[in-house]
Amino acid sequence: MNKQELISAMAAKSDLTKDQAGAALEGFIDSVTDSLKAGDDVRLLGFGNFVVSRREAKMGRNPQTGAPVEIKAANVARFKVGKGLKDKIN
Repeated sequence: MNKQELISAMAAKSDLTKDQAGAALEGFIDSVTDSLKAGDDVRLLGFGNFVVSRREAKMGRNPQTGAPVEIKAANVARFKVGKGLKDKIN
């Protein structure tokens, strides 16, 4: 499912127009992004948690040349599936 298909599904299930559903989805994405940037977790009970993890620097290899390459440290967003969602898909 891509973003437009998600917006259409949201509109159909919530009696919203596609424009309203699109605005709601954009608001959700912006809110999650802002919270993660601030270092906060986003916990959606029964669905899952969006968290920020620190990935440390490490050495990797260029697959074409085999030369060592430094991979910089970075903050990465992760999603941990909640029990409710896990139960529904299994």
